[in-house]
Amino acid sequence: MPRAIWKGAISFGLVHIPVSLVSATSAQGVDFDWLDKRSMDPVGYKRINKTTGKEVTKDNIVKGVAFEKGRYVVLSED
Repeated sequence: MPRAIWKGAISFGLVHIPVSLVSATSAQGVDFDWLDKRSMDPVGYKRINKTTGKEVTKDNIVKGVAFEKGRYVVLSED
């Protein structure tokens, strides 16, 4: 459980409700896209090149991150 930054209470007559304030964070990850390594076009779940409509073999798929619309940075194990 996160540690409280501030603790206090709200009171309504005889009702006393304890309140605490905690900092909230959200985890952000990198969203990888499958790409046809021959043309750098995105590949769908069924390994279909979204631009040409042709099937792409598993050997021709690489992981990449879009930095602009239609432009990718390819990541490798090296």
